[in-house]
Amino acid sequence: MAFTSVADFFAMGGHAVYVWSAWGLTTAGLMGLVISTRLSRRAVEADIRRRVRRERSHS
Repeated sequence: MAFTSVADFFAMGGHAVYVWSAWGLTTAGLMGLVISTRLSRRAVEADIRRRVRRERSHS
């Protein structure tokens, strides 16, 4: 699909509201997934470190 101007690109042939809202929601969802995964990983790593310290102190 070729556009004659940048304005035509952002208008998306009259479907801009659908296209850009879908793009925005998808991007937000993916970013939320990345952030959630990183936070979960940090929590799991902290739990593992606590367990290892506890095991070492009881040995």
